[in-house]
Amino acid sequence: MMKHDLHENATILVVDDTPDNLFLMSGLLKDLYKVKVASGGEKALRIAQSDNPPDLILLDVMMPDMDGYEVCRRLKENPGTRDIPVIFLTAKSAVDDERMGFELGACDYIAKPVSPPIVMARVKNHLALKASADFLRDKNDYLEREVVLRTREVAEVQNVTIHAMASLAETRDSDTGNHLRRTQNYVKCLATALQAHPRFSATLTDSYITTLFKSAPLHDIGKIGIPDNILLKPGRLEPHEFDIMKTHTTLGRDVIQTAEDALGIKVEFLTIAKEIAYSHQEKWDGSGYPLALAGDAIPVSARLMAVADVYDALISRRVYKEGMSHEKAAAIIIEGRGQHFDPDMVDAFVALQDEFRAIAARYADSEADMLAKKQQLERSTPTATA
Repeated sequence: MMKHDLHENATILVVDDTPDNLFLMSGLLKDLYKVKVASGGEKALRIAQSDNPPDLILLDVMMPDMDGYEVCRRLKENPGTRDIPVIFLTAKSAVDDERMGFELGACDYIAKPVSPPIVMARVKNHLALKASADFLRDKNDYLEREVVLRTREVAEVQNVTIHAMASLAETRDSDTGNHLRRTQNYVKCLATALQAHPRFSATLTDSYITTLFKSAPLHDIGKIGIPDNILLKPGRLEPHEFDIMKTHTTLGRDVIQTAEDALGIKVEFLTIAKEIAYSHQEKWDGSGYPLALAGDAIPVSARLMAVADVYDALISRRVYKEGMSHEKAAAIIIEGRGQHFDPDMVDAFVALQDEFRAIAARYADSEADMLAKKQQLERSTPTATA
């Protein structure tokens, strides 16, 4: 007898407590398939759960110690064996017996005494079905892995793009790169703490916070369009100079909008980045810019960034000033509750002061950072520090 080309390597496990039945089924199947036998349920489960499980199981029902129904139930409960097709071979052929077998997850039910042609046809068909199911499962696993890989690649491209864009502003500003890392971590810290708050729970999902964390470094991207004599001026700006400085919010929004238009589709991280760039200088009481928005009209992302950005500006050293103590900076934030800042966000900040201190310490500017920034500014604007 010629081997069946498609399933010649398939392994069949025959489970029966009667040696004659095991001998009969082995003789019937051995020319086409690899055959394993088990005289009881425990041994059958060990074989099924081994490193080389069978492709199909022919299972007797009436066995001592553990009947076939219990064996099938355990097979289907185990993730490692639940996809192995089970065909019951049994003298129990009543409708209720068959219903019990199918409810437990069996794929077929053959009454004893068996008809060899029927057994062979059913085995062949169920092996073919299993092969198709395995192919689809493997294909699905492959596609899922590809989706994860492509998603990771897209996320990495986003991160590189964001930091490349943010670095454009950083090279012209007195801030160091650590300012970007500190502010995005402050924002994430605040947002996470406010997730359960009824005012913010609908917005601050895990996905939103992840995107917010990515987008935060773009809050000052518009500073690339501010002249050096204004951007780098160490003293107080004149009214007309401040009017120009305020345009960095609109410039930032427009830069990101241009990138989004070129892409041709809306992307969440760019939408949030636009909100932050355009509105992070708005104030809760409506006295901010560029639109004098007030209260909840200010995007949540921009309100979070306002707290983070002001706090970091207060505590951070610049090439032209020393940083303020945490206590003084915190007092200013608290004083701005309900005026500059969303009251609930200030309350969250008060509860998170230890976390803010830790972030500031983790990404503190070193002497080398400050020296490098000073030298960079001197090279780019030699008259700015004169």
